[in-house]
Amino acid sequence: MKDKTIDYILRATWQAVSRMYNEEAAKYDGSMATGFALLSIDKEEGTPSTALGPRMGMEATSLTRTLKSMEDKGLIIRKKNPYDGRGVLIFLTPLGKEKRDLSKKTVLKFNETIRQHVTEEKLNHFMEVAETINELIQEKNIFNHTNASELAEPTENSTDDIA
Repeated sequence: MKDKTIDYILRATWQAVSRMYNEEAAKYDGSMATGFALLSIDKEEGTPSTALGPRMGMEATSLTRTLKSMEDKGLIIRKKNPYDGRGVLIFLTPLGKEKRDLSKKTVLKFNETIRQHVTEEKLNHFMEVAETINELIQEKNIFNHTNASELAEPTENSTDDIA
């Protein structure tokens, strides 16, 4: 039997979550990216378009495509930033606010369902592990001292049967 690596479990779980959200969003002519963008836009003050990419962890080209689609569907409008003439603020339309509320309910339902099936202690451990992984990656503490010869050497826990 193959041992599953940590990255495999993360990737497979995220793909399942992503697929679930996209299937749910499709019922309302949306996508997970659209729902996430709606939740990332301040519903009263609007949000600078330049702040959305980093907030969502989305590349500029994908964000541009998502915002264009949202604008075409009447979910957002763009206005010049009065404090920065070069910038644009993204505002939700009434329809966008309605879809934002729907996205929020969807995310809360997911969280509620998980909390019904996983103990608080296990969730706390999961959050701690995820936080540690993110810190190791952000601080470049995984591959920063690795060279090709280190990667070629077998490790104590290495196996040929990993997924």
